[in-house]
Amino acid sequence: MKKYRILMASLMMVMAVAAHAQCAFHNDAFKSGEFLTYNLYYNWQFVWVKAGNASMSTVQSRYNGHPAYRASLTTRGNNRVDQMFVLRDTLLCYSSLDMEPLYFRKGAREGKRYGVDEVFYSYHDGKVKLRQHQLTSSGEHLWAHRTVSHCVYDMLNIFLRARSFNPEGWKSGHEIDFPIADGKNISPARLRYSGKVKIKADNGIKYRCLKLSYLEKEDGKYKRIVDFYVSDDKNHIPVRLDMFLKFGAAKAFLVSMKGLRNPVTSAVR
Repeated sequence: MKKYRILMASLMMVMAVAAHAQCAFHNDAFKSGEFLTYNLYYNWQFVWVKAGNASMSTVQSRYNGHPAYRASLTTRGNNRVDQMFVLRDTLLCYSSLDMEPLYFRKGAREGKRYGVDEVFYSYHDGKVKLRQHQLTSSGEHLWAHRTVSHCVYDMLNIFLRARSFNPEGWKSGHEIDFPIADGKNISPARLRYSGKVKIKADNGIKYRCLKLSYLEKEDGKYKRIVDFYVSDDKNHIPVRLDMFLKFGAAKAFLVSMKGLRNPVTSAVR
């Protein structure tokens, strides 16, 4: 009887670990202390103008008392562009050291509208539990609670995970489907690979890059949200981003990078 209890306790422990690790993924692309900066450009009446800057940082932190990665992405428009529209976005996410999503927040001021989306993740009995919160531009707080049997991501956590994808053997048109959560819904999303290109960053260096597109399903069709050009090395650093916004198109070009995990072997001299 004692051996039976020990066996059952051991099985329960294994099941608990498996449930928590069901959405784990190996990270070999970044480390704590990575910091990237970008120049932003906006297409205004068929002319690309300097719109501001963006930065992304990833550090090891703690979430609910446990070690975790904290990543943040901020975009800031300059005074010149503020006269046309106001762009103030801040994205924040936490993930476990095994790349499981733990938390996501997006605070966005675009034009005269400001809103907040939050997603809280927890893992129990092989299920993923989500608490979703949305602060609308009218000041209304909306909450949703969902339990699903598959892994769910948000637009920043999936980006961290995708940086460790191994593209060897991928052909142009290769697609990866996944569910994406915001403060209100869970929607189908897709990552599409479109081959290799050379991209010149705003630091004056050209890089061999992989072209990836992030698409979300809208009215039954997939719509491109962002094209990522990431370095063709183990870091998979975003060298250029083409963003398709509600109020136009914007681009971001890499200016500087520090704290990388791997050598930059994609630079073209």
